[in-house]
Amino acid sequence: MSDATKISCSDVHVYYGGLPSTRGESVHAIKGVDIDIEDNLVTAFIGPSGCGKSTFLRCLNRMNDTIDECVVQGRIHLDGEDVYAADVDPVQIRARVGMVFQKPNPFPKSIYENVAYGPKIHGLARTRAEFDEVVETSLTRAGLWDEVKDRLDKPGTGLSGGQQQRLCIARAISTQPEVLLMDEPCSALDPIATGTVEELIEELGQKYCLVIVTHSMQQANRVSQRTAYFHLGEIAEYGTTEQIFTNPKDERTNGYISGRFG
Repeated sequence: MSDATKISCSDVHVYYGGLPSTRGESVHAIKGVDIDIEDNLVTAFIGPSGCGKSTFLRCLNRMNDTIDECVVQGRIHLDGEDVYAADVDPVQIRARVGMVFQKPNPFPKSIYENVAYGPKIHGLARTRAEFDEVVETSLTRAGLWDEVKDRLDKPGTGLSGGQQQRLCIARAISTQPEVLLMDEPCSALDPIATGTVEELIEELGQKYCLVIVTHSMQQANRVSQRTAYFHLGEIAEYGTTEQIFTNPKDERTNGYISGRFG
């Protein structure tokens, strides 16, 4: 583990349907994953559908806790702290490790309230002036402030798809997270909105430990500095994005990158 490591994962396994036993059927979705994820850059998870990349992403902020009979084993450390320790509050972990989902999901509230919600429940702002500042700062970082500053009281659901996704990014960074997870954040967007969000990802990657799951190899190549290729619940290969796309060492990675399967 280097000094730049933000998240360190060792021998991570995920089972759906409980642990393997003679009773019932258990699915072994993640099989012994080891990875160190660095701070202040973008790491992409790529691989065929059903390979486990989104499942593993959800391990990093304990979102799998919300799924019945999902069992996570192994070690995941955030700045050396065990994310799954018994005395660790998952809500606090999710404040430190924000998440943006595949489909834009703004709350049925105003633009302002969407962004202010996280700071309110985590006690990060108390006065109107403090909320105003965090809303403006978050929307500015998400590249949305100039487009919405005159209609902050309007519903977030009234924005375009690309704007809604940037609003969700603003909401995710409003709690001042250390890590930002994105699960295929552009898959529901048109090419122009995708380009805008990709520019934002590149910019945010300089401020956060940012991890993106993407089905688009071209997108991974454009926005990330590190890439992990998932294959049947394992990481087949992990390295710099340039190395993964130009000189993959694992034949499974090479087959996927070259389009022979996946």
